[in-house]
Amino acid sequence: MGFDLTDDERAIRDTVREFAEAEIRPHVMEWDEAQGAPRALFDKLGALGFLGCFVPESHGGAGLTVSQYIGLIEELARVDGSISLSVAAHNSLCTNHLVMFGNERQKRDYLPRLASGEWLGAWGLTESGSGSDAGGMQTVARREGEGWLLSGQKTFITHGSTGQIAVIMAVTDRARGNGGISAFAVPMDTPGIRPGKKENKLGMRASDTSTILLEDCRLPADALIGNENEGFKQALQILDGGRIGIASLAIGMARGAYEAALKYAKERRQFGRAIADFQAIQFYLAEMATDIDAAILLTRRAAAARDAGEKVTKIASMAKYFAGEMCVRVADRALQIHGGYGFVKDYPVEKFYRDVKLCTIGEGTTEIQKLVIARQILSEL
Repeated sequence: MGFDLTDDERAIRDTVREFAEAEIRPHVMEWDEAQGAPRALFDKLGALGFLGCFVPESHGGAGLTVSQYIGLIEELARVDGSISLSVAAHNSLCTNHLVMFGNERQKRDYLPRLASGEWLGAWGLTESGSGSDAGGMQTVARREGEGWLLSGQKTFITHGSTGQIAVIMAVTDRARGNGGISAFAVPMDTPGIRPGKKENKLGMRASDTSTILLEDCRLPADALIGNENEGFKQALQILDGGRIGIASLAIGMARGAYEAALKYAKERRQFGRAIADFQAIQFYLAEMATDIDAAILLTRRAAAARDAGEKVTKIASMAKYFAGEMCVRVADRALQIHGGYGFVKDYPVEKFYRDVKLCTIGEGTTEIQKLVIARQILSEL
């Protein structure tokens, strides 16, 4: 694969960077402390096509490639990881699930609203007792007349209290384990579904994370996404792409922390000279720059493979695993370079330090990525 950006990829990155600097950076700490971003921001994101990345143009979307999409996520995360997280979850989880597996009615009714930003999307797989272990899922869907009745709850759901539609995974055949899970498209104004507790988080605070409660939520037959009992299989394919997005999110935040540390190291003076002149600081910067570049190459490789229609389970998990751990290291070094000033909210590295940890947890923990990689390696023997 080539390593240079295409003209289209460069243009997208430039557009996103200009938007992030003008519309997001002045409000980063305000939204962090308020634990939410204004709805008007998502209207602007939608107007620019940032919320319909994978939606075909025929349904009002931008129809981007994965290689183009990761640049968008990276540039947003360079300024504010929480806004980038919201955009990533909306695009690669909920919306892309409908793009890949939705029926024609679902695509016609939902995709234009999601692409425009009129609606925000949520994606419900995780529960309080079944995070990495989807087989422990307790949310159930049973047939009721010609439709379905859903009951249960989902936990740690991005846009759980601010979204207008959710893709919900539920057990339809307990005896089949993971093979008995189905996916449903559930508008949030449907009787029987409602937001629960909004989480008070360490980082990514401007991105809504809430519980979704389902109590005898009645759905029509065509709320089922794809075939019955194929929801978990669908979710695995969605997560393959989502992990490439999380790797890009990690890279963007690492770049933001690194750039802040580099600027500070050139300006901060101790013992009569800039601290960038000291070997200890230079070594930190060298490690950070190398880590970031390695993650970029791994992630671009995964994105190119996804665009080519190749199976990306192993390489997507490699990118997510490496980039997630990398951004934690980089943020730690960036804060150390700042010293005491890195520990206060007047400097951006404090927020990057809080935000980056999510990348080792969300869409599969570091430990789950290692399991996925190992299983793929062993299956190739």
